[in-house]
Amino acid sequence: MQLKTLRLLYAEDEPNIRKPIADTLRFYVKEVIEAKDGLEALELYKKHEPDAILCDILMPRMNGIEFVTNVREEDHNTPIVMITAHTEKEYLLSAVELHLEHYLVKPVTLPEIINALKTCVTKINRSHSTLCQLAHGYHYDMHCKRLTYEDIPIKLSKKQIEFLEILIYNCHRVVTYEELQHRIWKDDVMTDNAIRSLVISLRKKLPKDFINNLSGIGYKL
Repeated sequence: MQLKTLRLLYAEDEPNIRKPIADTLRFYVKEVIEAKDGLEALELYKKHEPDAILCDILMPRMNGIEFVTNVREEDHNTPIVMITAHTEKEYLLSAVELHLEHYLVKPVTLPEIINALKTCVTKINRSHSTLCQLAHGYHYDMHCKRLTYEDIPIKLSKKQIEFLEILIYNCHRVVTYEELQHRIWKDDVMTDNAIRSLVISLRKKLPKDFINNLSGIGYKL
């Protein structure tokens, strides 16, 4: 995928902001689907299944956080860029759990938005690629869910596969403990020992220092 083939859902309640940005973005992307609030954005998301989402936080009927939370209940992969005038701690903490591609603070410039959308395209292309070259002769096939070293298969458990794939999909950022709890352990409790044991066992099957831990935050490649 290229930027010019991207189908974008853009949610912003102020038409004097939304219209000029949407009209300008149409010169760069294939389609811009406009929504005037979070509830309409959710309806249009389900109807059109856009490639990426650009949305404001403060909107009527359903705010941006609530909208993205609804999206993330079933869709963990669609890249989302959030724009807001707010830098308050509670908004930032809420946004962290939604694993956004970007969190942009108003006033934003067109180059900032375009760069954020280019990152979205990169993530989409990475997710569509089935064979990922990791490092030092290691490859992971997303379709077959198989890790190999110099074409020799390395057996992985279900949780090891889930953990590795989450890190591969999000290799440009830190995956938080909250995300790992939600996406791997789901309704079960993710204890410190459980995540530590999973990472230790997986590290034995990968290159040294391939998985990095940020204390108190999460993991990244």
